[in-house]
Amino acid sequence: MKNQPIVVPAAVWEGLEVVRLSGGTNMLDRPRVIELAEMMGYDETVEWLRNNRRLYAEGVFAGFIANEKGGA
Repeated sequence: MKNQPIVVPAAVWEGLEVVRLSGGTNMLDRPRVIELAEMMGYDETVEWLRNNRRLYAEGVFAGFIANEKGGA
């Protein structure tokens, strides 16, 4: 059975996607993802990454989808 994508606020998803598309790091390197998101001004993404280590690890493999309502 395939793992379900992790639902995140739209602003968090946007920050993750910008970091991913930048090619600046392997997305498994959470500290570097945090650093890049911070440098790019995605503060909500940074906060979510710091507070949701397990969910981020799951999402790296299962994928992320944006909650269109904006909340978690």
